[in-house]
Amino acid sequence: MLSFYDAIVLLIMFQLNDYPIEKIMIALSALNPIDLTRILILLKLDHAALLGYTGALFMDFFGNSKGIIFSITILLCWIVIPLLISLKNFRNKDW
Repeated sequence: MLSFYDAIVLLIMFQLNDYPIEKIMIALSALNPIDLTRILILLKLDHAALLGYTGALFMDFFGNSKGIIFSITILLCWIVIPLLISLKNFRNKDW
């Protein structure tokens, strides 16, 4: 099933297909932790060819140490930021 996020990404890809959008695609992938994790798993299993052109782009970026550090940092942010917000809300909760 196509989600709203995926529909927006496809819309951006089709509207800007005449322009170099590689950096935009990496940024959009960082906004979705599921996609980011899926990409990392496919790269680790050497199945990046399943991703086509974007697979080559991700292999180029996420395949080196800077890309791995970037993706781990983004994934940690997806864990830490909601945790901190939750802790703040739970402390302010009137029991």
